[in-house]
Amino acid sequence: MKRAFVFPGQGSQAVGMGRSLADGFPAARRLFDEVDDALSQPLSRLMFDGPESELTLTENAQPALMAASLAVIRVLETEGGLDIARHVAFVAGHSLGEYSALAAAGALAPGDAARLLKLRGRAMQRAVPVGAGAMAALIGLDAEAARLVAAEATRAGIEHDEICAVANDNAPGQVVVSGHRGAVERAIAIARGHGARRSVMLPVSAPFHSPLLIPAADAMAVALANVALRPPRAPLVANVTARPVKNPAEIKCLLVRQVTAMVRWRESVMFLAKAGVEEVVEIGAGRVLAGLVRRIAPALATRSVGAPAEVEALIGAL
Repeated sequence: MKRAFVFPGQGSQAVGMGRSLADGFPAARRLFDEVDDALSQPLSRLMFDGPESELTLTENAQPALMAASLAVIRVLETEGGLDIARHVAFVAGHSLGEYSALAAAGALAPGDAARLLKLRGRAMQRAVPVGAGAMAALIGLDAEAARLVAAEATRAGIEHDEICAVANDNAPGQVVVSGHRGAVERAIAIARGHGARRSVMLPVSAPFHSPLLIPAADAMAVALANVALRPPRAPLVANVTARPVKNPAEIKCLLVRQVTAMVRWRESVMFLAKAGVEEVVEIGAGRVLAGLVRRIAPALATRSVGAPAEVEALIGAL
């Protein structure tokens, strides 16, 4: 069976994630120790025991989600003989999940991925004062309609120098906009006139994937320039282009652009379907991506793999 492995983004974190893997498999425990050592921080303890308020901080949630995903990969490799190059046709990740995907595919060392995500989280948070930015989900609009809404909200706020942009094209009828809080609030009001069934402000700490995060993109450009990145053993379907890439220099450029660019998740899944993928496997915490895949391409089989029983079931299917 032709499979793609996909890796979740921020919002999928939960206290307790990874604990059962660490308790049941030495390979997972070693991975968590490796990440803790790389960050000089007991991140695994925060993952297992909380508090939730600290785990949800962007600078902690991003490397924690990567660690939860990589622990699954390590167990699949040691217990099930997983060979990414042989068993996986493509990898992809939602936002920070691209770093998890690259580490899973052998392009990034787990310690490097953890340090990059820690820096990424801090840089994103510091780029915009707390409360100045916002994000909102526009339910019932496609990406093109959301672009029109964001453009109208930006024009209406031009005297305040406020912007709004499409941040995530997640699935049919589920698009997220991001930018200055005032502009996003205007977008919510405008969206009703464009046919949105519902619009919801998201509980996030920064306006991710918007031009307001240019300082964070600049910080990631510097950090990535000093990190060794190898060709992934399975092509990465990039958020920015929704197309596969293996060249390390190109991947670094895309990771920088990704900070401020729209996550083209719907198009990425459509590419996987057209490329002959039969099953999309969500690796790590939560089941968000599997749900989105079912909405985008109902013919694709999906499974979410995070708990020991799910890992064992996938091993049996490889």
